[in-house]
Amino acid sequence: MTSTPHDDDKFAAFRHGAFQRFFWARFLTASGTQILSVAVGWQMWKVTGNAWLLGLIGLVQFLPPLLLVLVTGLAADKLGRRRVMGSAIVLKFICALGILALALTENFDPVLVLSLLALFGVGRAFHTPASSSLVVNVVPKKDFGNAIGWITSSWQLASIAGPAAGGLLYGISGPFAYGVAAVIFVVSATLIFSLEKPKQDMETAPTNWNTIVGGFRFIWQEKLVFGAISLDLFAVLLGGAVALLPIYADEILNVGPWGLGMLRAAPGVGAIVMIAILIRFPVRDHAGTVLLFSVAAFGAATTVFGLSTTAWVSILALALVGAFDMISVYIRELLLQLWTPDRVRGRVNAVNAIFLGASNELGEFRAGTMAALYGAVFTVAAGGVAAMGIAGAWRFLFPKMAKTRKLEGPDLDV
Repeated sequence: MTSTPHDDDKFAAFRHGAFQRFFWARFLTASGTQILSVAVGWQMWKVTGNAWLLGLIGLVQFLPPLLLVLVTGLAADKLGRRRVMGSAIVLKFICALGILALALTENFDPVLVLSLLALFGVGRAFHTPASSSLVVNVVPKKDFGNAIGWITSSWQLASIAGPAAGGLLYGISGPFAYGVAAVIFVVSATLIFSLEKPKQDMETAPTNWNTIVGGFRFIWQEKLVFGAISLDLFAVLLGGAVALLPIYADEILNVGPWGLGMLRAAPGVGAIVMIAILIRFPVRDHAGTVLLFSVAAFGAATTVFGLSTTAWVSILALALVGAFDMISVYIRELLLQLWTPDRVRGRVNAVNAIFLGASNELGEFRAGTMAALYGAVFTVAAGGVAAMGIAGAWRFLFPKMAKTRKLEGPDLDV
């Protein structure tokens, strides 16, 4: 949300061929992941009818990034981000093939599916810090702010196309949806490996405890960054409702698998509208206040969705959830990338991936567990109220964030 001298060229990053391939690889990987997620979630619910298992889908994908956090970021900084990112996508492809095989043989056993999703989580563990860090190596510094905006929007574009496609493809057949996801991963990996080896400020220090925990140390010392990512962590951890969308689609709104795709896509639609507004009218002042307000509004929209029994109201509420979340995501990404030296960027993004995973995958587990005990409606509505409370609390816990007006980072070698 910070302004640069190149803000007038809204497509500056796309003037570089390497960024074009990187952008489409990110978009396709996210789309394939969304298609797989929608199809697996729906089939798991229809086969088992168990909300707790829906929550486990998120948990088994969160644990690998958590357990491997000291390895994944260091691999990106030492082995090369292109190589790590491409290899991680190949692993995702292998997992998609495994789930496809289970669906084709009508052996959709929850234990086997969750095991493959855990391996998929390993792929995500290495993919996230490598891909988040690689963007600064495929565009010149002058176009970096523009690239961050487009990369942030690519995930949201995938959040629209992926879930909608997942619902439609699963409506044809589960194996067809898994097969399409596998093909998408192949195309994405090919795009990444086709990139020329990008310039990267490699970590050359010996591997010891100080280099391993470099990402944790940087985030802890930079309180503004720590406050922003922890705010998102707790707000989405408590307010996330994605894991319970199959229940809403099937039992509360009665809209079926295609409707589930629409529900999953709605936050992405809201986010895309918001990113278009932010690109045209970036926040130039009072950024901390805007961030806190957006998180509170995210919680309010979540509460409305949780209580709604009308499909169009639910879709509109989810669109607002995505729109307000987009503001938080964009501010956090700018802070994280612009304030972080290149040599440690992979490790910092690995730590950030844990925050994201805890807020998303672990949040899904929390939602599934609570829904099994108290029901989906109470779980989602109460989570939205809790997210509003988090926004209020962070205003006092991180006064520097609340007072922040501009987002320009220090003069780092980015």
